Amino acid sequence: MISITSTEQYRNRIFITIAIASAACLIIVAQLVRWQIIEHEAFVKLASQQHQREIILKPRRGNIYDSVGHLLAADTIQYEISASPNLISDPHGTAKLLNQLLGISGDKLYHALISERLWVLISRSATREVGEQLLNEDIVGLTITPHPKRAYPEGKLAAHLLGFVNYNHNGFHGIEGYYDRILHGVDGRQFGEHGPFGDVIPLGQFEVIPPTQGADLYLTLDRTIQHIITDELSQAIERYEAKSGTIIVMNPNTGAVLASVSLPTFNPNMYEETSEDIISGHSVRKVYEPGSVFKIITIAAALDSKLVSPETRVHDRGSVEIGGRTIYNSDRQAHGTVDMTTILAKSLNVGTAQIAAYMGAKRYYNYVQRFGFGRLTEVDLDMEEHGTLKTPMDNTWHESDLATNSFGQGIAVTPIQMVTAVSAIANDGILLKPHVVQKIISYDEPKLIEIKPQIVRRAVSIDTAQTLTIMLADALEISESKALLPGYRIAGKTGTAEIPIAGGYHPNLTITSFVGYFPIDEPQVVVLIILDSPKTSKWGATTAAPVFKFVAERLIRAMEIPPDAVRLAVQEE
Repeated sequence: MISITSTEQYRNRIFITIAIASAACLIIVAQLVRWQIIEHEAFVKLASQQHQREIILKPRRGNIYDSVGHLLAADTIQYEISASPNLISDPHGTAKLLNQLLGISGDKLYHALISERLWVLISRSATREVGEQLLNEDIVGLTITPHPKRAYPEGKLAAHLLGFVNYNHNGFHGIEGYYDRILHGVDGRQFGEHGPFGDVIPLGQFEVIPPTQGADLYLTLDRTIQHIITDELSQAIERYEAKSGTIIVMNPNTGAVLASVSLPTFNPNMYEETSEDIISGHSVRKVYEPGSVFKIITIAAALDSKLVSPETRVHDRGSVEIGGRTIYNSDRQAHGTVDMTTILAKSLNVGTAQIAAYMGAKRYYNYVQRFGFGRLTEVDLDMEEHGTLKTPMDNTWHESDLATNSFGQGIAVTPIQMVTAVSAIANDGILLKPHVVQKIISYDEPKLIEIKPQIVRRAVSIDTAQTLTIMLADALEISESKALLPGYRIAGKTGTAEIPIAGGYHPNLTITSFVGYFPIDEPQVVVLIILDSPKTSKWGATTAAPVFKFVAERLIRAMEIPPDAVRLAVQEE
């Protein structure tokens, strides 16, 4: 006999079971309503994303050529080799093959291929030949992926100008960095349905937007001149036991950089093996005190202000006090009453400082800025520095800075600033924007962009520029400079600058320099020579000046510049 209590418990269990089942049904129905009606579009989109993929199609990076079409940079193909160890059926044989092709340790490869890791990187830089051979082998578990690699056929030549491209195909430094977006091109897109292993479904939805190839650049660089200055700078550094050096050759009539080299340099094909100091030590990033080369700017300012003429005389007692600081000549001698050309010929600090003081700070720094110092030249090279120029507007400026700045001390410039400023004198007083690219050939619109000379401003008058040119030429001849060229008159100036260190200047080491241009009546090139810490002599007159002569003699032959007498005779006819 079943008790009443047992019957009620049985019924209660049935009711509870039915209630639970009903609740579960309601939840399922609610979920179905949500999935199929309320959130239908979202789930359709999710399903589509799972079997459709977007692949980025990388464009070919543009080539870089010199001014006459010699290839300086281009894309090649390298392969990334990786493996999925669990899919390798013959790890011993695969390791042996990879050892033969890649030169990687066979034992290292074997242990990688039998590891429990899901994915192993074997090489990121296999050659095209190796990559294609492995593709033909069709080894299950090996993934061979092509990647573009930047190649520089000339190796170290013009490395600082060119810059480099990293593994991710991004440009850094030089032209590669400055024109990275233009050289890179425009990425393409591939949309389509893919299978579970990433393969395209042939009959599925598929769309391709092809990439646009990067633009090709033609430089103002002359490969022959680049070889000349690289060779001469290398010899100079060895001859004078210098730490480093820079040479720039510019066309003063256009602002075009014809060649530029800084040593030590690097091979952009192997940029990762080079220190950042060497990669960064070039004409737009390295700042230095220019020394007496800067007297060109001071005299130009004084002449253009009509405060002096070539015949104006000052009395040189060997020292002068300005702003509480005593200024001395480099030879510590007094030279008596001297004119402006003598100040340049003997490179007299005392005379130059007196001229700057006579001009006054406001007028003087106005001219310094008109020549582009203290600001970027905006040359088309990546990571340009603006140098250091203190003016009376700065809290740290002192009256004595006016005197020291007048002969290139206490002011920091870049080589590209210095050669650009002197080019303004050679170009009848007009300051041009320096540039390294002469034309851009695009695979998009517009197809061709030509870089025209761009005037920044007039720095000084034509009369000032031409008068100063004659003074600079006379000064070199008076001093019997080692930069003089038989058959050609040149305008130029030496520089010897102390090297700043903590608490003052280095007692022995200097930066020596020379900047000059020729022919003086129709300048075709401006050449800047800089030698850092030469040990055989600390003077620009005995180190940098001779290098200018060696470079100029080779430029005359390469550029076929006739001697002055021949050229002027032809003009008269």
